[in-house]
Amino acid sequence: MLVFPNAKINLGLNIISRRPDGYHELETCFYPVMWQEALEITEAETLKMTVTGIDVPGEDDNIVLKAYHLLAKEHQMPPVQIHLHKAIPIGAGLGGGSADAAFALKLLNSLFSLSLTDTQLMQAALKLGADCPFFVKNKAMLASGIGEQLTSTSLSLDGYYMVLVYPDIHISTREAYAGVHPQKPQVGIKHIVEETPISQWKTLLVNDFEKNLFEKYPVLAKIKTKLYDAGALYAAMSGSGSCIYGIFDEEPFPTFPHTYQLWKGML
Repeated sequence: MLVFPNAKINLGLNIISRRPDGYHELETCFYPVMWQEALEITEAETLKMTVTGIDVPGEDDNIVLKAYHLLAKEHQMPPVQIHLHKAIPIGAGLGGGSADAAFALKLLNSLFSLSLTDTQLMQAALKLGADCPFFVKNKAMLASGIGEQLTSTSLSLDGYYMVLVYPDIHISTREAYAGVHPQKPQVGIKHIVEETPISQWKTLLVNDFEKNLFEKYPVLAKIKTKLYDAGALYAAMSGSGSCIYGIFDEEPFPTFPHTYQLWKGML
């Protein structure tokens, strides 16, 4: 059985406070985009996983294997052969690993008729990572807590175009949070994305990771500027990673250096 885990972007990201356990309270809006990789799982005599495409460190401890073992603890499942073709950059803020985990849970649920509900799958996904539950529903969602508290949103970007630029810079979560100064925003993300025109997001919708990371990696700020110069209604960094995206109201034709990996398409 074959599925195609897709990426997500963050529309805004506010770091509100630091919790006693070291995690941070945040608010953001997750939005799925069709930058995809491929995940195939079939029944086999022994458990095995192979990975092609982008190199993934710690292949024997891959999050997809963790998803399998998580379900296998509570459900009778035979060994499987897993193949992941990795295409979503790591450390880009696109949630590729989280998507792989959630899609693996959904695929195993279907393949072996486990009859798990979306709620049960989301509970299982949370054990694998804070972003993982989002990919069970895989639709626009407002997120709070550490990213695991999800609520539906009326936001739709249907009819808009998007450009995502990945400058081949890996930014770890630890590195991103190291320069953050939590503060409560004056206007919440829900209000901005649901009640404010996209043309006004430029001055309202912020990603708190940008300030520090743009100083450390000036190329990220340059990419954002180029997206606005190309006509983007809104441009920002996605999550805590290095991918910069721009939202356009008509098909764009921006020019970037050949070193950038560029994906563009209609949402």
